[in-house]
Amino acid sequence: MFIQTESTPNPATLKFLPGKVVMDQGTADYRSVDEAGTASPLAAKLFGIPGVTGVFYGYDFITITKDGPDWQHLKPAVLGTIMEHFMSGAPILSGAESDTPVSDEEFFEDGDEVIVATIKELLETRVRPAVAQDGGDITFRGFREGTVFLHMKGACAGCPSSTATLKHGIQNLLKHFVPEVREVEAV
Repeated sequence: MFIQTESTPNPATLKFLPGKVVMDQGTADYRSVDEAGTASPLAAKLFGIPGVTGVFYGYDFITITKDGPDWQHLKPAVLGTIMEHFMSGAPILSGAESDTPVSDEEFFEDGDEVIVATIKELLETRVRPAVAQDGGDITFRGFREGTVFLHMKGACAGCPSSTATLKHGIQNLLKHFVPEVREVEAV
């Protein structure tokens, strides 16, 4: 098994591509061993590596976020853990759950359904594929009084360039196609 790696715009995050489907639908984002718990045996093992502070699963990649050692020292341990897990044939998640916590319920005013549908379609077709290439994900959280609220995950969470991506990229795109949008905020 050969696992490729790709850098991301976030220097604290590295994208690992195992050459297999990681999650066939949805995403999963863990920021601590307690969050991973028994839901993801692989994430629990990865958090056992000193310096690992985040694990994010996308369709065909795993994004690892670190806080301490440089990638030169951390990368071999992460590669070994991912390879060992895939070679064992064990599932990524212990159940069928993906990243849809109750606290991420969407919010918007009655009457804004058409605007929200347009925003979601633009996010799904134009934004999310580009963000996934960088090892992250962005999902719609809400729309209120001209402000779109988005949740950033994986490499996007805490990325130094995420503000520029939000304000200059996503905000300009949404304002162009949806005149009711005035600004975009991360939650």
